[in-house]
This record gives sequence, structure tokens and C-alpha cells, in this order.
Amino acid sequence: MVAYTGIQGQNILIVSSDPSDPTEGQIWYNTTSNLLKGYQIATINSWASGGNLNTARANFSGAGATQNSAVAFGGQTPPSAQTETYNGTSWTSVNSMNTGRFALFGVGIQTAALAISGNSGSRTTAVESWNGSSWTTNPASVNTARTNGGASGNGTQTSAIIFGGFDGDNTAASESWNGTSWTNTPSLNTARRVLGGAGSSNTSALAFGGFTDVNTGATESYNGTAWTSSPNSMNTARRALIGFGTQTAALGGGGFSTVYTGATELWNGTSWTNNPSGMATARTELGGVGFQTSGVAFGGDNSPQALTEEWTGQGLATRTITTS
Repeated sequence: MVAYTGIQGQNILIVSSDPSDPTEGQIWYNTTSNLLKGYQIATINSWASGGNLNTARANFSGAGATQNSAVAFGGQTPPSAQTETYNGTSWTSVNSMNTGRFALFGVGIQTAALAISGNSGSRTTAVESWNGSSWTTNPASVNTARTNGGASGNGTQTSAIIFGGFDGDNTAASESWNGTSWTNTPSLNTARRVLGGAGSSNTSALAFGGFTDVNTGATESYNGTAWTSSPNSMNTARRALIGFGTQTAALGGGGFSTVYTGATELWNGTSWTNNPSGMATARTELGGVGFQTSGVAFGGDNSPQALTEEWTGQGLATRTITTS
């Protein structure tokens, strides 16, 4: 027989109201509600207000991994070179791009990003690299100048893919970046512009939504070799939306369906689910970066916006502990 006399547990705090600043894993008993509670990781899936951009604008791009670490650049104000960084509380204006542009692509993180193609008065192939403090014109330009496409390269400056957009017409073309050069890669199955994109690299991407001759919710995934159309489209066909996350865990939100929308949908690698709460302000042509667990949406148009909303997919929260 095994003896357990040496095992000793921790005392559970007994309080009349929940602690104002609990720590992860903390457990307590609330004598007012007669409930045992704990502070733990929980699924939240909601938007909350953040700090405003310094300059209201739309049709721009950004990069970043979480709601506390983002960079926004470009915009149609007219073609803007302005760059701002976000720390989870406020935006700070920093060094501008070398060439102002709008409807561009953005990939990377707050301290290592790329601004790709777009419109600087006309469509451009130019690419600029951001190192956290300044922009440098990249010697490697994209093969085809285009605007309003999707991109995968969330969290990396050296492995990305851009797809779709407008090059004089809706395009299905895609190009892959390996940190040194751009290479034409297999095309989308559906040519479209102002679509959403997500993904972590040039071999793992997701394209969704956009405009063909009508709004679409069509979804395609890329494995480094070919695009595959999913049988499951977004629940709401829309264009000019944000997209962020990975190929198997993405978020699509905002945009224009038949009206401006703030509706948010979550992708699990197979299908889209409507999130019960959408953004507080419906808008289109906005910026958005992050992952399904944590992200940020900023700017946009239903008149140029400076508003920022922070997405929390998972976070620490007080939960009631039950037994069954």
C-alpha cells in the first residue's frame, strides 16, 4: 500500500469579492456567491476599443503578431507614406516610407516588415523593408505591379506570398518571396481583388472573400505547390475585409457586403463560423494584423476612420469551477 501522508495541498483563499488583480492559476472561494473560482486561459472571442490612429485613413496595410505590437503604413490620404506603431495602448508616428502608396500589401512583424507594391500615383512594383525604425527600398521588386490583393507572411519578413488583386483587371496571379527574390507561383482558382488573406509563410496561405464581378466568400488554401478551393465559403460574401491568422486558424472581419459590416468570422481549417460579436464600427478598406488568439483592426472607410479595435480570441479570465 502506498502512503500519501507527505502530500500537502495549497490553501484556497476565502474572500467576499473576487480579487481585482488575480494571477494565472489562482483559485479562491467567494463567500458572497458561494462559488469556487479560478483565473485561467479562456476563449473570449470579442473586440474592444483601442487607441486611435494619429491620422484617419483607409486602403492601407500593416504587420504585426499581436494586439500589443503592430505597425501600420501607407493609405489613401492621397498616397501616404506615413507609418505608425502600436503598443496596445496608443499609436506613435515614426519614420515614413520612402514612397507614399495605398492599396498595398504588408507582411511581417512590428520590427521586421515589408511594404509591397500598391499605388503611388500608378501601380508600382516597389518593395520596402522596415527594420523597426526606418524603411529601406528593397532591390528585389515584385514581378507584377498590383493593388488590393491578399498576403501570407504573418510573423516573418523572409517568407511570404501575395495573391490576387488588381493589375488592370482582377487577377489570380500569386508571387512567392524567399527573403531574396520574388518568384511567380501557381495562380488562385478564382481571380479577385480586395480579398482577405492569412497564413504564416510562402507555403501556407489562405485566401478568402473579395470581389470578382460580385462579392464572394470563396476560400482557397495554398500548400506551396497549388491552391485548393474549399467547399465551404464565408457565411457572408464580402469585399475589402481584413484577414489575419494562419491557414488553419484565421479571422475575417469587416468589409462591404450589401452594406458596410463589422461582422467577424472564424476559420478552423475546414469551415467558417460567425462570431456572436462583430466590430463596434462597420467599415471597409481597413487594416488588420495578428493571429486568431490576438489581433488588432485599425482605420478604414465609411468616411476615413482613425478607430482601433483589439481582438482577443484567448485570454485570462475569471471562471467558475464546477464538478461533475
